[in-house]
Amino acid sequence: MSVLLDIQGLSKSYPGVKANDDISFQIQEGEIHALLGENGAGKSTLVKMIYGLVRPDSGAMILNGEKFAPPKPFFARQKGVSMVFQHFSLFEALTVAENITLGMDVAPSRKELSAQIRKVSNEYGLPLDPDRLIGDLSVGERQRVEIIRCLLQNPRLLIMDEPTSVLTPQEVETLFGTLRKLSANGVAILYISHKLDEIKALCDHATVLRMGKVVDTCIPANETARSMAEMMIGGELEMPKPREFNPGEAVLEIKNLSLDSTDPFGTNLKNVSLSLRKGEIMGIGGVAGNGQDELLASLSGERLVDKEMIVLKGAAIGRLGPNERRKLGLLTGPEERLGHAAAPAMSLADNALLTGSIRMGLANKGFLKHRKIDEFAKHIVKEFDVRTPSIKVMAKALSGGNLQKFVIGREVLQSPEVLVVNQPTWGVDAAAAAAIRRAIQELAESGAAVLVVSQDLDELMEMSDTFAVLAEGAMSKPQIAEGLTIDEIGLMMGGQLEGAQHAEA
Repeated sequence: MSVLLDIQGLSKSYPGVKANDDISFQIQEGEIHALLGENGAGKSTLVKMIYGLVRPDSGAMILNGEKFAPPKPFFARQKGVSMVFQHFSLFEALTVAENITLGMDVAPSRKELSAQIRKVSNEYGLPLDPDRLIGDLSVGERQRVEIIRCLLQNPRLLIMDEPTSVLTPQEVETLFGTLRKLSANGVAILYISHKLDEIKALCDHATVLRMGKVVDTCIPANETARSMAEMMIGGELEMPKPREFNPGEAVLEIKNLSLDSTDPFGTNLKNVSLSLRKGEIMGIGGVAGNGQDELLASLSGERLVDKEMIVLKGAAIGRLGPNERRKLGLLTGPEERLGHAAAPAMSLADNALLTGSIRMGLANKGFLKHRKIDEFAKHIVKEFDVRTPSIKVMAKALSGGNLQKFVIGREVLQSPEVLVVNQPTWGVDAAAAAAIRRAIQELAESGAAVLVVSQDLDELMEMSDTFAVLAEGAMSKPQIAEGLTIDEIGLMMGGQLEGAQHAEA
């Protein structure tokens, strides 16, 4: 194989931090190349420079033997570089073809485009109907739209950022088949993921970043997930330890909870019931968009339901708001960290105040206790290893993984009696994910009840004592997690809620 992209000494600095420091490596034609690193290691800055979203301070790139310095993504696409982002940029009220048209620099006629979509999507095993509304598609199908939009521009380098974070196991296998076919056709793929088992199974080579520098390279097939994680952190990875499951009495009960979604493309909850006990970690799996947001909103108090549908320690709380529920010991952590879990333009200290005021005593009769607020914020930063120069830094200035550690730590350190979290390690590196899971397990060992909603099955199987699935707004009966197979869970996530014959919890 010949070199497609040669990265030579790229550097980029922001006030107070050097995001990329003299980064050099090569990507070969047809190669699937992994980019590994902890949160804040510099991966996002690097791919933004390749795609033309950020201009480097120094260094050079050579693409197909020619100097490559795209001032905007348009110029990168013109040279054959495309990118599938972690967050989809699709309009739900428009069709597949209309969304793809919006993302193309020069779009053909609608008839011709529809024919191209059908041809290319079938050729790569990602069949799409160009006339379907995005709002009617599953998350996996929406990702197909993003990929096909890129493939229609005949890329030579495809950058993929956390592409499997919201897919079922079956959808992951379909995606991998597509990427291998692209590779065989000479398309190079730069693949970013914190799922190291996937890196090992899929990627030909890996470049490891730490603190903005290239610190190692490897052939993933010759490594273990643990050895790659330890390359990333530069030390030994401490994993969560197995624990005994001895649940106490029920502290949170959901009884025939039904709730209409406020999103026209959302999913209504249909008679959801469960009982969560002291010391129990219950994992809720399911493909995104199957009622997770509605369940979290009803438990947090953002959406009110019939009083008797949610019972906390014997008290019906369905009509109580978020602050009243926090006083009683029910805390929640939403999926969207920036804008929902944290206010982007507020400092970390102020964000600590937002949810910690009641349980941590950060205010008295309307007067803020600034010293206590700062102490709480510093405690979160220290205990959860949040990489930040100061607690006065705005939330939006942190990397996604570091902000995630902050918002999870903020809730855990308030000693909740019940903690409900959605995607607790989404977009977080292996070491940080292990630390968050360990903190959740220790919280349960202290007697708290924990409900974890996640699309990461490995995470749920590692942490959970009991397991259930949300599919199309309905929930399966919780089962003992130990012994469940990925195939059984995949069937349940696809809507076959009785797909696993297993001991009920």
